[in-house]
Amino acid sequence: MAKHEIDLEWESGMLFHSEVNGHKVYVDADPSVGGTNKAPRPKPLMLVALAGCTAMDVVSLLNKMRVPFEYFNVKVSADLTEEHPKVYSKVHLIYQIKGDNLDKEKVEKAVNLSQEKYCGVGAMFKKFAEYTFEIQYL
Repeated sequence: MAKHEIDLEWESGMLFHSEVNGHKVYVDADPSVGGTNKAPRPKPLMLVALAGCTAMDVVSLLNKMRVPFEYFNVKVSADLTEEHPKVYSKVHLIYQIKGDNLDKEKVEKAVNLSQEKYCGVGAMFKKFAEYTFEIQYL
């Protein structure tokens, strides 16, 4: 069984850093709660992880399917609950893709494979949030 471990080291105030795959990653808080706004907040980084996981899947699959594209983007919108602990209750992804003569059937297959089989971050989000997605052809 694979295992991931990280260390999160305090720097000052509410600023912390960790090393992930050889890269330094920082998190901080808003000044209203003692932070200095020098780094992202932890919850939005979860959305970056989600977008990154599924985007890498889709691009890899499109390349294997020999589907050329000139632009690809994933937007994520998420609603937080009002009560503590504040968690994401709804998450919506928008896959945006642009290219000449895109094979929409293959694009949809790639997105669906990511959603149903490959993206572990998405699978985790689906356990605690209402989760939807769409594809926009630009």
